[in-house]
Amino acid sequence: MRMKPGLNDAFLSNALGEAVTIRESHAATGGSINYCEILTLGNHRKVFVKSHVVRTIHGMYKAEFLALNLMAEQGVLKIPKPLYFDENTLILECYVEGKPAHDWQEQMGRGLALIHQATQQEKFGFDVGNFLGTTPQINTWQDDWLNFWRDQRLGYQLDLFKAHATSDDPLLETGYDLLMKLDGILGCDKEPAVLLHGDLWSGNAAANEKEEPVIFDPASYYGHREAEFGMMRLFGGFGPACEAAYQEVWPFQSGFDRRIDVYRLYHQLNHLNLFGSSYYNGCLDTIKSLL
Repeated sequence: MRMKPGLNDAFLSNALGEAVTIRESHAATGGSINYCEILTLGNHRKVFVKSHVVRTIHGMYKAEFLALNLMAEQGVLKIPKPLYFDENTLILECYVEGKPAHDWQEQMGRGLALIHQATQQEKFGFDVGNFLGTTPQINTWQDDWLNFWRDQRLGYQLDLFKAHATSDDPLLETGYDLLMKLDGILGCDKEPAVLLHGDLWSGNAAANEKEEPVIFDPASYYGHREAEFGMMRLFGGFGPACEAAYQEVWPFQSGFDRRIDVYRLYHQLNHLNLFGSSYYNGCLDTIKSLL
């Protein structure tokens, strides 16, 4: 039974607020940021434990704990309940993974729309900063969506890229040109801020034993609801049936495809900054298509 050092009966009992023993542990998929394991306790209860692989990323688990609780409060889509966090550890309820229902896509679309409808508010941002992968995501509260997206999303990613690019790089030149023209793209009838998952791709969604959608690993903030679909469209996994079901509950405003391309660009730029030049041409093509 292999476990992270320090993760023992005493630690888990203190974290969960009850006396427990660890009967079994096995590693689970967790990507490059987290070491993940599923623990079976003496009472046969299972918990999912995340811990940092190489270094502590300060505030990551606090932000995730807060976001998971906020999404779970809506009682719509299934969210693994967060049980405990500290700087180095996050403990969640463990769900049993199953096969997606035939209408899993439609359930996902309707569920997202209902979460968005239930969490409307005026300001854009979040109570804490969080992370998109390992990239800090700034969430300072603002009243204006255009300024929020320009300064704390696209502009921030372009500035990260600028730190290791030449001053005449075509992506920088066109990217900063796009920032100046965002008002002509994101301008639409005023919409509220809503609670977004923020990093919803196929790897952060699954089905439980009842074939229902489960979502996890959020990078949440309050933003325009169409921004949710930027990441959802980037790598696939959520098709037309999902978006159609969403719009049955809450239709998008006209021009949404172009706005979603702006939101997709943010995630493309983040992958460029995290993983390198293989994402460069995709970013540049998206920017050019928007100008």
